[in-house]
Amino acid sequence: MAKFELKLPKMGESVAEATLTSWLKEVGDTIEADEAVLEIATDKVDSEVPSEVDGVLVEKLFEVDDVIQVGQTIAIIEISGDDAGSDSSSAVVEVETPIDSKIETVAETVETAKAVVVSAVSSNSNKFYSPLVKNIATKEKVSQGELDAIPGTGKDGRVTKNDILGYLKSRSSKPQTTSQIEVKNETNTKTEKVVATPISVNGGDEIIEMTRMGKLVAHHMVQSVQTSAHVQSFIETDVTNIWNWRNKVKADFQKREGEKLTFTPIFMEAVAKALRDFPMLNISVDGNTIIKKKNINLGMAAALADGNLIVPVIKNADQLNLVGMTKAVNDLANRARTNKLKPDDIQGGTYTVTNVGTFGSIMGTPIINQPQVGILALGSIRKVPAVIETPDGDFIGIRYKMFLSHSYDHRVVNGALGGQFVKAVSDYLEAWDVNREI
Repeated sequence: MAKFELKLPKMGESVAEATLTSWLKEVGDTIEADEAVLEIATDKVDSEVPSEVDGVLVEKLFEVDDVIQVGQTIAIIEISGDDAGSDSSSAVVEVETPIDSKIETVAETVETAKAVVVSAVSSNSNKFYSPLVKNIATKEKVSQGELDAIPGTGKDGRVTKNDILGYLKSRSSKPQTTSQIEVKNETNTKTEKVVATPISVNGGDEIIEMTRMGKLVAHHMVQSVQTSAHVQSFIETDVTNIWNWRNKVKADFQKREGEKLTFTPIFMEAVAKALRDFPMLNISVDGNTIIKKKNINLGMAAALADGNLIVPVIKNADQLNLVGMTKAVNDLANRARTNKLKPDDIQGGTYTVTNVGTFGSIMGTPIINQPQVGILALGSIRKVPAVIETPDGDFIGIRYKMFLSHSYDHRVVNGALGGQFVKAVSDYLEAWDVNREI
């Protein structure tokens, strides 16, 4: 018999680690090739990790809520001799030492790896803290003084995972004390102290723990505002032709293509065309370097049932016709709602569109999805009285209009470019051919 090391696979660009959310198999269970063994969550998407071989799960090297690095061994699967001689033999490890010794060695390796990748809490005391405890303390912003004061129930009084989690649970029910944050100005060596406002908790208040994804979204939003100099341009667009055209063709379109024709793919098509006209909006910033993207990959912000957001990406959006764009939009939206997106579905976006009109907002000032430099918010479509110009004079009529709100990074996109881009999107929408065939 031999052992197969199940490793955390590469899950896409910029994803280096994942959190283990649940085990789908227990030690002793038989596993078939391609059968899911565990579930993981990254800062982008939740996913399953399947087995590459047939065998029996003999060891779990991580617990639920542990953070795993890409390439680390998650579990050990015992496989038959026939499987050991297969093409995946490079991943098979012959058992040459007693199982207890092997497990102990692997566990030590895992803890060592965690210690390297985790920003450990530095300590001036003589107390020992495991990498897992340090990791939790770092993520939950537990100060060294707080950590040293936690009573340990482990060997020699060491603080265990349960000790620090118990402390965090009790801390969340107490009034938060004033904290100080150091902010360094790059143009001035002076360090300023920003004092956080203390929060008091009364007896009738409800304390709600933020979800894992909620914490990640909050972190990304703050990071984006701190990174990019946000500025906005707004334009009102007449979409009467689009409104009337869609009403005319949507029934036949659904009958022919088996897909609902919403406004989203129409707007996405216009954005893709405008990005082709203004490629300096299809960029990223890396320090003092601008990376001009070859492909136009449109992110499509989608709200999930739990209130969080996710941004699946339409790859090479400028190469799609309206039918292809509709199928791509509907597919990604459906899989986002059912939590079936794959890691690659949310990677590689170069520009993002968000539809705030879905919730009745007429406009918004969205936060840029890093490392992109622009994001467009689509407002709700409204029937409004408007001045209509004709060769015979002006008159008042009812038109369907909406606001486009463009947020962009003023470090690299000036007001002229930001305004020209959103005007180009508007022009494409207003020039819609009411006789267009699809």
